[in-house]
Amino acid sequence: MSVSMSAGEREAFLAEVHVGVLAVEGGPGRGPLVTPVWYSYRPGGPVTVVTGGSTNKARAIGAAGRFSLCAQDEAPPYKYVSVEGPAVVGPADEAERTAIARRYLGTEGGDAYIAANPGTGGVVIRMTPEHWQAADFSKAEG
Repeated sequence: MSVSMSAGEREAFLAEVHVGVLAVEGGPGRGPLVTPVWYSYRPGGPVTVVTGGSTNKARAIGAAGRFSLCAQDEAPPYKYVSVEGPAVVGPADEAERTAIARRYLGTEGGDAYIAANPGTGGVVIRMTPEHWQAADFSKAEG
């Protein structure tokens, strides 16, 4: 039995709350930069990451113009979605920062996180999904 996901299944999975693992070209003489991130996604839209503008990931994505993101379910039966595509880096506004913090920490925790981490110099990175890989190993149990 195939463990592949349909387009709708993979997009629904990516829209759930998972810590994503972002990967981007690390530059000459270096391997890829790989780091965990909070992200947001709605089916059919971009993958959005908010980070500091002077972070290694923001600089690397700005230089490479694209990145990959993998989200997984660590509990059996395992599932994952990996997506890659071109990205645009721009200034982040407080609403975007707050929305992602609340997505991962709830309203109270997200607001406390934003208050403790002022948003000066933040950027939003929007990736247009181009290439997908996905698997749902619960389908193998069939």
